[in-house]
Amino acid sequence: MSFRAESIRGASSVPGQIDYRLARRHTIAEFRRGRLSRLDVCDAHPELLRAATHIGRPSDETCPICEDAPLVLVTFVFGARLPAHGRCVTDAKELTKLARRPDELAAYVVEVCTECSWNHLARTFLIGGTAARARRSGQG
Repeated sequence: MSFRAESIRGASSVPGQIDYRLARRHTIAEFRRGRLSRLDVCDAHPELLRAATHIGRPSDETCPICEDAPLVLVTFVFGARLPAHGRCVTDAKELTKLARRPDELAAYVVEVCTECSWNHLARTFLIGGTAARARRSGQG
């Protein structure tokens, strides 16, 4: 029997990706049990809502809180030589360009409901880092 990452059903194709589905399920369950109020879970920052409204990528999933509006995915990238508040990625082309950088960057994908302000960190992954990978492999 194999216990490699690929053997997990639904495994990501992005190496080093961290998925936050379990934390999400727990938060939703606590809300539905009445242990968390709507104010506790629907607290998106105005800038996050603005990004979701104007440059977010629509998802096929409906908001688990208001169960009315579709969720929007917003991606932020943090790392060296980027603003302290990170860069909000507008499209796949920009993400590809950032992935070519020599320094390693951290990408965060947040799901947002623009109707009720639900937001949750969906996943994180590393991009770029060609120089760091070369050093680790002994080539640089």
